[in-house]
Amino acid sequence: MATHCPSPNFGPRPAATDIDLLVLHSISLPPGTYGTGDVQRFFMNQLDWDAHPYFQGIRGLRVSSHFFITRVGTVWQFVSCNDRAWHAGASSWQGRERCNDYSVGIELEGLEGQPFEAAQYAALAQVCQHVEDEYPIRQIAGHEHVAPGRKQDPGSGFVWPELQQMLNWPRAMFPPGTV
Repeated sequence: MATHCPSPNFGPRPAATDIDLLVLHSISLPPGTYGTGDVQRFFMNQLDWDAHPYFQGIRGLRVSSHFFITRVGTVWQFVSCNDRAWHAGASSWQGRERCNDYSVGIELEGLEGQPFEAAQYAALAQVCQHVEDEYPIRQIAGHEHVAPGRKQDPGSGFVWPELQQMLNWPRAMFPPGTV
């Protein structure tokens, strides 16, 4: 299902933590440019910081995600779902701080506010279902929901009702007002 590309950017989850939240993100490097492989290099700490002026603003950041889904629906896995990926940063969801501790992060190749591809929704639904089959997932949210004011992804271009219809999960599992 996924091409494995282990990232060094992860850590252990706190003991006895239920993995019960999916956090959706969008990323493209440079922003709005797709299929470069730079996202994969970024998560692997192998990005050439001098290859594009934008990269100077993210130089030295150490981030990762559990999954990355390209525009054509190819799925990459960087961190085991049993481990804590470094995707949400300073975050909270429904009164619980540090979302990285109890969530699985899924990055979609894209730019906040721009539409995503049908192949991405199909692959995302498969990844979500696979994770939900293994862990007690109770909710799904965007980075914009767990870090409001700080992050805006996946943004208005992401069609939450489409994902909800594909998964047929209860509306209560999605952020209020999205489905």
